[in-house]
Amino acid sequence: MSESAQPTGPDLAAGIAEDSLADGEMLVGRVENNSVLIARRGTELFAIDSICTHYGGPLGEGLLVRDTVRCPWHHACFSLRTGEAIAAPAINPVHCWRVERSNGRLRVREQLKEAPRTPAAQAQPRESAERQGGASTGRAERIVIIGGGAAGFAAAEMLRREGYEGALTIVSADTDPPYDRPNLSKDYLAGSAPEEWIPLRPKDFYAESRIELELGTPVASLDLPGHRVLLGKDRSVGFTKLLIATGAEPVRLRIPGADLPHVRTLRSLADCRGIIGSLKSGSRAVIIGASFIGLESAAALRQRGVEVHVVAPEDRPFARSLGPVLGDFIRELHESHGVVFHLGHQVNRIDERGVQLDDGARLDASLVLVGIGVRPRLELAQQAGLAVENGILVNEYLETSVPDVFAAGDVARWPDPMSGERLRIEHWVVAERQGQTAARNMLGRRERYSAVPFFWTQHYDVSVDYVGHAASWDRIDQDGDPKERDVAFRFVKNGRTLAVSTIFRGRESLQAELAMEQERPR
Repeated sequence: MSESAQPTGPDLAAGIAEDSLADGEMLVGRVENNSVLIARRGTELFAIDSICTHYGGPLGEGLLVRDTVRCPWHHACFSLRTGEAIAAPAINPVHCWRVERSNGRLRVREQLKEAPRTPAAQAQPRESAERQGGASTGRAERIVIIGGGAAGFAAAEMLRREGYEGALTIVSADTDPPYDRPNLSKDYLAGSAPEEWIPLRPKDFYAESRIELELGTPVASLDLPGHRVLLGKDRSVGFTKLLIATGAEPVRLRIPGADLPHVRTLRSLADCRGIIGSLKSGSRAVIIGASFIGLESAAALRQRGVEVHVVAPEDRPFARSLGPVLGDFIRELHESHGVVFHLGHQVNRIDERGVQLDDGARLDASLVLVGIGVRPRLELAQQAGLAVENGILVNEYLETSVPDVFAAGDVARWPDPMSGERLRIEHWVVAERQGQTAARNMLGRRERYSAVPFFWTQHYDVSVDYVGHAASWDRIDQDGDPKERDVAFRFVKNGRTLAVSTIFRGRESLQAELAMEQERPR
């Protein structure tokens, strides 16, 4: 996360020459102790805070798209008109400022009062009872969300933002309120992000927003014909609309010793607390799997001074997702920070003191972290009779095979408008944006989910951005050098760029995202 700094740039309160800001341009300056971005679209002028509310990214280095600005760090999107965070991962709005035009100068004046938080709901008549939740069926109006992760939280927050006034319940097996999961394997595990940064909202947000949080509450089963979620012990909650956002769970090892107490996975905040609590001076970790979670955790543990060994069956990490050049660079980056790789090997056995590899070699370990992938939590959907095939099958509106039931996040498999194939992608931003789209569709908006997938992965001081989706490719076009921390890789198949991966080229990543959006059928 970005630390606050003294604002720089021209004094926008004193003003700038009107002709110095052309159509489609933006400029960052200061108004007293505030950093403010001013932008022009045609004859319209806008001014908003210049710092992204997600992790503090510099919006002035981002991209103007119509009357919005996109953050170069993690592709959050803000309305220039209202300041609203209209696309995840940002949730909080930015402030708007009044712009005054006089005598050939542009001056930014006072900060405006907070814009209405429910623009879509206010711009049209109130939804009918049937569209809001189906009160015409005789059931009490209530939307139930199963899962308190990215998709579940984003859906609940968007429902209230869009003006939904009915009862709203999140049922989560997790014992903690919704939190920033990507940080668990990055700054929080590294010790550079305090725990107060991790919750997505303060505790009082849920009561103030009238969102009922059922934490530590596994769902026993679903009665879809009866519109009920069964919680066990003769407890149930009725719904008029249901969102299944049960996410994914770590794949477990099936070898001797896999159930020992020092063998851990990293999925929840409780998992991360347990790993941190187990570390002592001289700790030595063996990470099984060169996955994103595995290697992000390796970087974080090295920052805590833990000796780290990585065991994985592949010859190079990330080759199937990021390509051989970037995979080799990330491996060399880890090796330069002291990580020892044992590639082309598997762990056959774990005991109290370490692990044994398939070639008979032994590695001592006080911590064994398993990062060999995740699988979607499909049991509830399968038992309830929903259409399931490597995920819950949904249409372009994120509706399942049963009316009034939606799915989003890691568990959903949706039709990709570019390829026509069904995708299920386990990325935080994808899950959040699906939750937001599902929320609007539960209110009857009929909005197609067509967002371009995006994720980022962080290793020490290097962040790799990836936009699009390329399961395979004919070639990878490289511009720049990863060793210089300045590179773009384009994954091309049949002459079309399917994905772009970049290091410290945030604006180029945003431009690639926009180009892919413009290619998509409407």
